Amino acid sequence: MSVERREARQPWILLSPALVAITLLLFVPLLFIVVYSFWLRTATGADQAGFFLDNWNEALTDPFYRDILLNTLKIAAITTIVCALMGYPSAYFIARSRGNKAILLLLLMLPFWISYIIRTMSWINILGVSGAVNSILIWLGIVDEPLQMLYNETTVILGLVHFLLPFMILNVFVSLDGIDETLEDAANSLGATKWQGFLEVTLPLSLPGLAAGGLLCFVLGAGTYITPLVLGGPTDAMFANLVFEAIITQLNWPLGSALSLMLLAVLGALVLIYNRYLGMAQLMKGLG
Repeated sequence: MSVERREARQPWILLSPALVAITLLLFVPLLFIVVYSFWLRTATGADQAGFFLDNWNEALTDPFYRDILLNTLKIAAITTIVCALMGYPSAYFIARSRGNKAILLLLLMLPFWISYIIRTMSWINILGVSGAVNSILIWLGIVDEPLQMLYNETTVILGLVHFLLPFMILNVFVSLDGIDETLEDAANSLGATKWQGFLEVTLPLSLPGLAAGGLLCFVLGAGTYITPLVLGGPTDAMFANLVFEAIITQLNWPLGSALSLMLLAVLGALVLIYNRYLGMAQLMKGLG
């Protein structure tokens, strides 16, 4: 074998363990889901193998699924906006801190050491009828009886913000930390105020990090089912809850597969648009 051919094959040999793992753990399960989506759930409860479009026809034409999908995208969008408004100032504060940046980042990472389910359920003890907020309000005499603050769309968004805010802060921090602080000083020396320097220099340079954090928050928020399951009411189900209900409760794998691929297609299109205009490099920095 010639030296050129050996050198050409060497990268593929080095990548082969990762490629095999990705194929077995990602593409093969996804292929099974695609195949299942064309099977048919019969009246006896058995799955009939074949190529049927009934599941896709139901998923794409039923207004019920369309409305749940639109509501899911709406909740994810609101959550992303709230995370951006809350996360940017926090990330800016951490990036411009002197001497205690590592401690602040450690505090930011602490929530990841606790189970996401436990963090979500903790809101029941905070906002519940006998929770901390109602207990304080009654003790102060502000209300005579407990307020019903749980099991609505607002608490679902609150739970998602609690879960996703660190992802937004980390992505924006990575972007801000890479900006030379002397650029703002140069803008100020040219007559710009601190606010103008921020708007004209820092904010535009940090937009890739903000966009990466927004994409991450939107995709994770749209794909979650624990938060609406725990904090939402009967009318606050998100699309992932429909997938869970179809597969786990109804054991209707074909319909659940079609619904999951439908959500995957919508979120995948968003990722492709992001990659087309901004690229995935900034997102990888935030995740790293």
